[in-house]
Amino acid sequence: MNTAVTEQSSYERGSELAEKVNPGMEAVLAGRYDALVPGLSRTIVDVAYGQFYTREGLDEKTRLLATVAALTALGGQTRPQLKVNIASARKVGATQREIGEVIFQMALYGGLPAVINAMNAALEVFDEEVENDE
Repeated sequence: MNTAVTEQSSYERGSELAEKVNPGMEAVLAGRYDALVPGLSRTIVDVAYGQFYTREGLDEKTRLLATVAALTALGGQTRPQLKVNIASARKVGATQREIGEVIFQMALYGGLPAVINAMNAALEVFDEEVENDE
């Protein structure tokens, strides 16, 4: 059997996951960046979401919590990506407490200023959830 016909491409897998956790993301990226670098939005969906986030071996929640940890440790310059990934982690079942604990754990690796920045980003995401539910 030809597996190329039956298996989804990494872009297709990535597109499905991106729409699940961050609806409209590819279109936003395309509108912002593709005029400067054609295909950048598709590459991000294909590589980040299709080739990394959809790999076997870890569930979506664990991968997104690992991403939140890494972005926290990298510091305040990752705030926009951190907020996106916190929101995505929530959409795949991560609790506020789990996200808070992952962020706090990064005090050992990124320092307390990085943790405070990430906690503030998380609180903004959690507040936006409440606003969207009203």
